[in-house]
Amino acid sequence: MTFCDTHAHLYLDEFDADRDVMIARSVSSGVTHILLPNIDSGSVHAMLHLSSVHPSVCHPMIGLHPTSVKANYREELEIVEEYLQAPEYNFCAVGEIGIDLYWDKTFEAQQREAFSRQLDLAIKHELPVAVHTRNSFDLAADIIESRKNPSLRGVFHCFGGSIAQAERAISLGFMLGIGGVITYKNSGLQQVVAAIGLEHLLLETDAPFLPPVPHRGERNESSYVPIIAAKIAEIKGIDLNLVARTTTENALSLFRLSGGA
Repeated sequence: MTFCDTHAHLYLDEFDADRDVMIARSVSSGVTHILLPNIDSGSVHAMLHLSSVHPSVCHPMIGLHPTSVKANYREELEIVEEYLQAPEYNFCAVGEIGIDLYWDKTFEAQQREAFSRQLDLAIKHELPVAVHTRNSFDLAADIIESRKNPSLRGVFHCFGGSIAQAERAISLGFMLGIGGVITYKNSGLQQVVAAIGLEHLLLETDAPFLPPVPHRGERNESSYVPIIAAKIAEIKGIDLNLVARTTTENALSLFRLSGGA
């Protein structure tokens, strides 16, 4: 069985002590591809370095995270655009982008503009998007829908909405990123996953955040992807091999990656 972790911040400081060992452990667990979402200009170099060290496993995205949208957001967006125009980088997506109305609404208007501009960049460069929607799914979906562009595709990362919102995401041509929250008893995500076809799901960890049970309270890592897959198999009453195969095919297709590490 092979798996894809479609969202992991493995370049962060939490992995400095054992990053290469952890990646080797993840590959040994069957995780052949790990996608690295960017945060802002301060994270790009570490992310690209990690991708250069593990080029067959780690695949970089480029984007400005909504919680990094501050007064200098236009400068940050210019940096994103410059990277997208550089031929030496093979970005698999524009991400992590979106809107976050959980932590701070001070720059909500700027977040909307940054999200819109990055969607347009994704369309221009024919790349999928990884969308962050904390307390903002309907707003983000409205902005995506306003593009009226069938080539715009991607994933709602760390999906935590309702069945109706999941169906709306799918109607927009997007997939749902399912992570460790699926193992949390009271998350409500289990009912959504039970109702949604496997062909619309991607696996992710959001490492080092949101570890699955039984690792809550610990650092999350990509080797835990099979735990998430096993929970989906349990919820749906299907074979784990089917979850692994289908979600891996979904990821390889959406992000245009070749199979195998």
